[in-house]
Amino acid sequence: MSTAGFNSQNGTGPGQAYSNGPSQNPVAIQQLPGVSYGMTHQPPYNPMQAKAPVAPGPGLYHSGYPPVSSYQPGPQLASYSTPPGQPLLTRPQIAGPPLHTPPQSASPSPGPRMPLAQATPPPPAVSSSSYYSNLQQPQPNAQPWQYNPVPAPMGTPPPPNSMSSPPRGPVANHLNPPSSSTAPPPPPSSSTAYSLPQQAYGSHSVTQPPGPGIPPTSLHGYNQPGVAPPPMNPAVSLSYSMVRPTYGPPPTGPPLSGPPPTMKPTPATGPPLANVIPPPLKADGGLPPPGPPGRHLSHYPSLPPGYQNTAAPHKPTAPVHPAMQAAPQPYSQANQPYQQQPHSGPGQAQLSPSLAALSLQSSSPEALRVVNLLQDRNLLPPTSVPAPTPCLPHDLQKVNCSPEVFRCTLTSIPQTQSLLNKAKMPLGLLLHPFKDLSQLPVVTSSTIVRCRSCRTYINPFVSFLDQRKWTCNLCYRVNDVPEEFMYNPVSRSYGEPHKRPEVQNATIEFIASSEYMLRPPQPAVYLFILDVSHNAVETGYLNVFCQSLLDNINALPGDSRTKIGFITFDSTIHFYNLQEGLSQPQMLIVSDIEDIFLPTPDSLLVNLNECKELVQDLLKSLPTLFEKTMETQSALGSALQAAFKLLSPTGGRMSVFQTQLPNLGVGALQSREDPNQRASAKDIQHLSPATDFYKKLALDCSGQHIAVDLFLLSSRYCDLASLGCISRYSAGSVHYYPSYHQQHNPAQVERFQKDLKRYLTRKIGFEAVMRIRCTKGLSIHTFHGNFFVRSTDLLSLPNVNPDAGFAVQMSIEENLNDMQVVSFQAALLYTSSKGERRIRVHTLCLPVVNSLSDIFAGADMQAMTGLLACMAVDRSVSASLSDARDALTNAAIDSLSSYRHSVLTIQQPGLLSPACLRLFPLYVLALLKQKAFRTGTSTRLDERVFAMCQLKYQPLAYAMLMIHPALYRIDDLTDEGALNINDRTIPQPRVLQLSAENLSTEAAFLMDAGTVMYLRVGKNCNPIFLNQVLGVPSYAAVPDNLYLLPELDTAESQRTRAFIGWLKDQRPFFPTLHVIRDESQLKPSFMQNLIEDRTESALSYYEFLLHLQQQISK
Repeated sequence: MSTAGFNSQNGTGPGQAYSNGPSQNPVAIQQLPGVSYGMTHQPPYNPMQAKAPVAPGPGLYHSGYPPVSSYQPGPQLASYSTPPGQPLLTRPQIAGPPLHTPPQSASPSPGPRMPLAQATPPPPAVSSSSYYSNLQQPQPNAQPWQYNPVPAPMGTPPPPNSMSSPPRGPVANHLNPPSSSTAPPPPPSSSTAYSLPQQAYGSHSVTQPPGPGIPPTSLHGYNQPGVAPPPMNPAVSLSYSMVRPTYGPPPTGPPLSGPPPTMKPTPATGPPLANVIPPPLKADGGLPPPGPPGRHLSHYPSLPPGYQNTAAPHKPTAPVHPAMQAAPQPYSQANQPYQQQPHSGPGQAQLSPSLAALSLQSSSPEALRVVNLLQDRNLLPPTSVPAPTPCLPHDLQKVNCSPEVFRCTLTSIPQTQSLLNKAKMPLGLLLHPFKDLSQLPVVTSSTIVRCRSCRTYINPFVSFLDQRKWTCNLCYRVNDVPEEFMYNPVSRSYGEPHKRPEVQNATIEFIASSEYMLRPPQPAVYLFILDVSHNAVETGYLNVFCQSLLDNINALPGDSRTKIGFITFDSTIHFYNLQEGLSQPQMLIVSDIEDIFLPTPDSLLVNLNECKELVQDLLKSLPTLFEKTMETQSALGSALQAAFKLLSPTGGRMSVFQTQLPNLGVGALQSREDPNQRASAKDIQHLSPATDFYKKLALDCSGQHIAVDLFLLSSRYCDLASLGCISRYSAGSVHYYPSYHQQHNPAQVERFQKDLKRYLTRKIGFEAVMRIRCTKGLSIHTFHGNFFVRSTDLLSLPNVNPDAGFAVQMSIEENLNDMQVVSFQAALLYTSSKGERRIRVHTLCLPVVNSLSDIFAGADMQAMTGLLACMAVDRSVSASLSDARDALTNAAIDSLSSYRHSVLTIQQPGLLSPACLRLFPLYVLALLKQKAFRTGTSTRLDERVFAMCQLKYQPLAYAMLMIHPALYRIDDLTDEGALNINDRTIPQPRVLQLSAENLSTEAAFLMDAGTVMYLRVGKNCNPIFLNQVLGVPSYAAVPDNLYLLPELDTAESQRTRAFIGWLKDQRPFFPTLHVIRDESQLKPSFMQNLIEDRTESALSYYEFLLHLQQQISK
C-alpha cells in the first residue's frame, strides 16, 4: 500500500487528513440570528454535577475530560503527549468560506431546585447518615461530569507532569502496517455492463433515486400527541445547565436481574475458510487522489439498481443502505408481561394510567409502555433481562453484531447532540472483543479489503454501487473491489463480492499478512514472579500454584518457541538458571535490590519444550525450598524491575503473586487504611495511588509489549489502589483473594485453583492493539478498561484475554440529519500463541432517529448501568465518592425527568418510566449499595478498590451480576420449563425480587452475586431438601463452612447441582458457594445484597423511588 493511503489517517503525510475520532479543529460555522446549527457550540449534557469544585490538576481522573490524545485511564499520572514537532490531526473544513466561530450558547441556567425539606410528599424518616441531610450547593465553577462533552482540540497542552516520551520498542499497528510505497492498483473497470437481477445482490443493491436523501423519521411510524419531532434547525439551542445544583444524595448500589445470558466459553477453533486466489493483477501505481475536501467526502452518489455503469446523479447525498429503502420496521408489539395491577377504586390515581395509555395511542411499542414505578413493584422478568434489539430491517439485523460482544447504551442514535442532551442519557459502547466464541469465521486472504480513506474493514453494512465499487459505511468514500475479492471461497463462485464471508458476518477474523507486522511475531513468553516471604509461605499458596502449573504445563498456549521463567523474592531477588544440560535448577540470589541486574540473562528464560524436566523439578521443589524462611520483608518493586529487564527483548506475560504490602526498596508502600473509617458515611480516602512508581513501570512494560497480571492473596491491607496500576496500564488483570489461607479458608483455595487453571489455559493474544472507528459525525472521548491509550482511538494491549471488557463514551460531533444508520467498528490486531498475526473485527449498525420517543424506546438500561459504573469509578478517584454517588442519582433523575417532561403529554401523579427503563432506578440503587460505592457499611479499602477494578474491567454480562444479584428459590425445583443441554436437564426457577419479604424460613434460596453464591437454608426448611440435597438429617446438622454440595443419587440433588453448575458455566471465573444458616457469619453479606430493603445507612427501593419523585417534581 502506498504511504499516502495511511499517512493521511494519522496526519503524518501529505494526503488529506481524516479523523474518525474527535474533531481536533472544530469547524467554524457562522450562526445566523435566531438559528442554531447545534454541534460545534452545543453544550453537552452533564447530569453528574460535582458538589464542590474540583481542581483539574495533573491527576488522571479529572472530571472535565481532556482531549483523547492525552487521555489517561488511571489516577495521578498523565499519559504521553504528542512528541514535539509531530503534526496534529486536522479535519478538513466544510466547503465554503471560513467564517467566525460562534460563541457558546448563553442560555440561562435554571434556578436551584427546591430544598428537600420543602418537597412533597415528605421523605420517609431516615437515619442520621441518610441522604437527605447536609445538601451542598455546587460552586459556579464546579467541574461537571459530562456524558457527551465536545472534545477539546488536539493541541491542548498536557497536564504539567505529563510524560512526553512515547512507549519504547516496536509497535505493531494494524492501521499503519509497514509496506512498500506502492499498493495493488484497483482492478480495471470492465466495459461490460453487468445487468444482474437486483435480487442477486440481496440487501446490497442501491435503489435510492437520484436526489437528496430522505431525512429519517420516527422508526415507529408514530409521533406522540402533542410532541412534535425536533426541527432540523431549532430556533433556540437546547442547552442543559452546566451549573445546576446537585440532587440530594440517596442510597447506594447497582443492579441486574435474572441470571446472566448463556455464555459459551469454548474457544473457536477449526480450519480457516478455504481460499482460492485467482491470479493477481499487475501493480501499476499508488492510491487514487483523495476526494474533494470537506463534507463532499462523505456524500457520494448512489447508482440505480443493478450493476449498470451509468452516470451518477449530481446531487451529493449520503448513500443509504439498500435495506433501508424498505419501510422501517416498528418495534415489535410484544406481549406485555408487566401489566399494571388492577385497582379497587375509580379515583384520580386509577384513571391517570388510562389517560397516559391514551397519550401513546395503540401503536405505542412495548418499550414505551408507561409504568408507574411506585405502583408496579414486581418488574423483574422471570429470567434474565434480554438486550434490546435495534429497530433495523430484518436483513440488516440478522447480520448485526451480537450484544454479547458489542453493545450500545442507546440502540437508536439521536440525530444531534442537542437531542441527545435533551434525552439526558449517556451514549457509549460496551465491548467484549476477545470473547470465546463457539463459531468464528476465519479468513485467509492475501488481500484484506479496507477503505482507502478511513481504513475501515469491509463489513455487512457497506453498500455496493456495482460489481467493482463499494461505499464505506463510516466515511462514505467509494472504493474499488479488488480482483481477488470477486471470488467467494465458500460457494466457489466468481462475481458475487456481496456474498463473501467478510460481507456476511459482523464478527470475523483475518489471518494477517506480513504487512501487518513491524517485527516477526513474538513467541508466547510466560514469566512468574512469586512472593516467598514468611507471610506467603504461611498462606500455603505456593503449593497450590506449583501443583496447578504442573498439572497444566502441557496446556499452556504456545508452540515450539514458547519460553518460561521464574523469579522469587523476599528481601532479595532469586533467579533460576534452567539452561538445558543442567542436572537440576540453579538458584542465583541478587541482594543489591537498589541496582538490580540479571546474573545470567541468556538462561533465565528458557524454551519450555527443551527444558520441561528442569521446570518440573523446580516446581516440585519450590514449596519446600522456603518452608522455614523467617524473612518478612517484600521487595516487590525490585522484582518487577528485574522481570521487566528480562522480558523487554521479547515481550510477554508477567504473572505476579503477592501476599503483603511491599515494604522494601523501590515501590515500598505504607499502610494508609484506618480500620475505624471502614464504615464511615463520609468520603473514603486513599482511592488513588500513593506513588506513581507502578504506573510508570506499567507504561514502560506496555511499550515493550509486556502485560502484568496481579494475584493478591492476603488478609491484610496491601494498597491495591497503588499496586493495581501495574496491571491497569499494561492491559493486565487483577485477581484478589482476601483472607486466603490453605487450611482456614478452603473455599478461597478452591476458587484460586479453578481461577488459576482457567488463567493458565485460556486463549491469549500478544502485542495487540485495538482501534475503534465510528461513522463520521460521531466521536470517542473516553475509554474504560485496562490498557494504554496510544492515540485518539487506538488502545495498546500488550496482552489481550477473552475475559476482558472495555467501555467507550461517545458524543455527536456533527449533525446526522442525512443518515439513516450509523456504524461502529472495533478491530483487534494481535499475535496468537501459535505465532500468527490475526485481526478480529466486530461491526455494529444502529439506526438514527430524530424524536425523543424513539431514543427512549431504544434505551438499553443494563448497558447504561455498566457505563455509568465506569464513569462513577473515575469520579470517585478524581473527585470524591460522595460526588460519584450524587452523580449516579442524578442520572436516574435526569432520564426519568426528561421522559416525563419531553415525551409524556398528559401529566399524572406517580413516578413514571417507559418500560424499557423500568429497572434503571433499581440498578442505580444497586450501584449505590455495591461494595465499590456504598457508605456506612464496613468495607475494607482493598475490597472496595477491587470492586471498582471489576466494574471497569469485567464485561457487562459478568458485571451486572455483581451489581444486581439474582435470587432463586431452589428447594422446590421441578422439570417444568427446564432446559435440556447435553442430555442434562437444567431447571429454570423464577428470578425473585431482592427483598426479605420474598424469603421464608421454610425454604432454601440461592443468591448468585457473580463471584460468590450463597445458599441460604431456612430454620424450618423442608427435611426432604436437607436430606436429599445437603445430606444432613436436620437444620442443626448443616455444617458452618459447607462450600460443596454432596453428590447424592437423588433427583433433588441432581436438579440442584445441575442448576448451580449451569450458572457457574456461564462465566469464565469460578464463584465460591457458601451454604449459610441464620447463625452463619456470612449472613450479613447475604442480607446486604437484598437491595430493595432498607439498611441503617441506605434507603429502601421504595424510599429511593420517593426521593426520585420529589426531585423530578421540583
